[in-house]
Amino acid sequence: QVQLVESGGGLVQAGDSLRLSCVFSGRTFARYVMGWFRQAPGKEREFVAAVTWGGNTNLADSVKGRFTISRDNAKNTVYLQMNSLKPEDTAVYYCAGRESLVDRYDYWGQGTQVTVSS
Repeated sequence: QVQLVESGGGLVQAGDSLRLSCVFSGRTFARYVMGWFRQAPGKEREFVAAVTWGGNTNLADSVKGRFTISRDNAKNTVYLQMNSLKPEDTAVYYCAGRESLVDRYDYWGQGTQVTVSS
């Protein structure tokens, strides 16, 4: 069974940076596309970023130029580097994994809170 454990959230001021980490265990990391999603209070969960084993990335328009997703395949870890944070980035951030040939993300972490004050 895949397990995902996030860390790195916190309370920061607008313009600050944070790096979220997600450690993957239970299956072969190479088989999975890893993503980050977020959910703000009263809003639906939304896609933030994804990265393949080979390092190909996809980011939501709202975070392009500010966020970077990466993975360390030797450490079974995926990162979300968040720069120039804005109050609207405030949300619970979730790490997720899906097998490469599957569209649906089947595995989710418990979430980590990111709060950006103005």
